[in-house]
Amino acid sequence: MFDKIAGRVLIPVGVVVTGFLVVCFALLYSAIKEVVLRDSIAQANNLAGIVLKSTRFAMLKSDRDTNDAIIRNIAEQKGVQHVRIFNKKGVISFSSKPGEAGQQVDIKAEGCVICHAGKEPITTLGPMQKARTFKNVQGMTIMAITAPIYNEPECANAACHFHPAEQLVLGTLDIGLSQQTTLESLASIRGEMYLFAILTLLLTMAGVITVLKMIVLAPMQKLIDYTEISQQQLDLPHPDDLPYELDKIAKSYYLMKERLGRLGSGPDEPRER
Repeated sequence: MFDKIAGRVLIPVGVVVTGFLVVCFALLYSAIKEVVLRDSIAQANNLAGIVLKSTRFAMLKSDRDTNDAIIRNIAEQKGVQHVRIFNKKGVISFSSKPGEAGQQVDIKAEGCVICHAGKEPITTLGPMQKARTFKNVQGMTIMAITAPIYNEPECANAACHFHPAEQLVLGTLDIGLSQQTTLESLASIRGEMYLFAILTLLLTMAGVITVLKMIVLAPMQKLIDYTEISQQQLDLPHPDDLPYELDKIAKSYYLMKERLGRLGSGPDEPRER
């Protein structure tokens, strides 16, 4: 196969096309994945904002029962794994999981170290900084959003609160969402891209083979047949439907054959005389 033109053409073309498809689809999948994850983070941030607004009034009234009910109801929604609210000291004030309230959280934990990496805790986080991804004890991929609860004038002036106005952050909301649906969507996109890449490769190779056969292989086969047959039929004219380059080769072969024929018959003529 490698000693023929078809093999020497198809192998490099296949390698080049395969490499091109791999690079293009890798870049495309990376871009799609980034967009999907960014949208997931945006939706999670929106949900965190809804939780903060939903619990704000109950917090101003120091109504723990209402806050507990709101957090439990939100945690019952599909895909929500946990909802927690920490106070400034890192103690869980409210949680959707029974038994977590009152526990102290390690500031070196994955969700806390973002703000507590330096000497002074960070009080402002961007949307992407609020998000973190990890696997829970069940092995599920979870995306959690850590959102600071800021001290607003209503909080500092509330009769039941004792937060000074200069305190910027009152606590932190931590909400975890399952990434199972997102990962399944990405896996589906990846599978479709694999299928599309394979189909594209097969169609490209089929097109190359068809064009190669029509433009190169078929005319060359005619030239090969002509050279083989003309060895028995000396007066066989060369084909006139060959491409320019092959036609020149055929004409050159025909002329060379004529000259060799003349040279071969030349010495015999004086002997007959």
